[in-house]
Amino acid sequence: MRDSRGFVRVLVLLALAILAGVAFVAFEATRRVQAPGPLDEEVVVWIERGDGLKTVESKLIRAGVLEGPQLFYYYGRGTGLAENLRAGEFVIPPGASIKEVAEILREGEPLLRFVTVPEGRTVQQAFRIIEEAPVLEGPITLDVAEGDLLPETYAYQRGETRDALVKRMVDAHRELLDELWPQRAPGLPIKTKEEAVILASIVEKETALAEERPRVAAVFINRLKRGMRLQSDPTIIYGITGGEPLGRGIRRSELDNADNPYNTYRRGGLPPTPIANPGRASLAAVLNPADTNDLYFVADGTGGHVFAATLREHNANVARWRAIERARQNGQ
Repeated sequence: MRDSRGFVRVLVLLALAILAGVAFVAFEATRRVQAPGPLDEEVVVWIERGDGLKTVESKLIRAGVLEGPQLFYYYGRGTGLAENLRAGEFVIPPGASIKEVAEILREGEPLLRFVTVPEGRTVQQAFRIIEEAPVLEGPITLDVAEGDLLPETYAYQRGETRDALVKRMVDAHRELLDELWPQRAPGLPIKTKEEAVILASIVEKETALAEERPRVAAVFINRLKRGMRLQSDPTIIYGITGGEPLGRGIRRSELDNADNPYNTYRRGGLPPTPIANPGRASLAAVLNPADTNDLYFVADGTGGHVFAATLREHNANVARWRAIERARQNGQ
């Protein structure tokens, strides 16, 4: 009887020892996954689609987020992280624990990058900006017509292709046109969305001031209604350089060149295509121009323009502008 009691006592003690050992291991594991990690400064880790826990663990070790293998892997297996890993770039803060890293990879928002295509750029100029944007993948293979991109700041994640970003810009342009077109003013001499984009691209290149665009648009709308030529310098430059800077003044021979289909001094109506990619403000201005009788505008010396409804007023404004130019040339 005593022997059986002693045996039971041994079993109890053994069981208690095992439980204590398990509790200690559990406590130690919990302490280690919650302890601050070795990272000294913020780092970005890229988790690619299809990465498994072992691959992720290796990336975290190389980035200095973890001290060594095993614990992150088993913690991830035990908490279901393996089935809930998100792809993308993630910012890991200094001192992040294993638990915090796992939460970031499971629930955090991937890092967003941004690329800005300014208003008034040609398709080729926009493509150059996108080609230089970091961590986008692949070449641009899409064939995009001039004027079919919406200039804007676009967010993207690492791994997105350049073609995908370009397609988003094309879709955004189309959606904006579909939004603005039904709201256009009545009686416009613009019959299609394509014509609206052409005229908006000219407005975009004529002024950088958002508040001036409805009035600049009104000048061109009034000219079209009267059958007057648009006489826009940016259209001539586009016909010469394809939208790249001319680097000098327009020559008289270029103004007189009727063979240039973009020469709105010699040809009536709109040019055959847009000359750039207009933004929202210019498209809205063309479809709802200012209510004025203006037919002319010229630079005012401050970055804006002065407008006129008659040729006499316009000639006086031009004379003032030339006087300003002469004074600048003479250093006054």
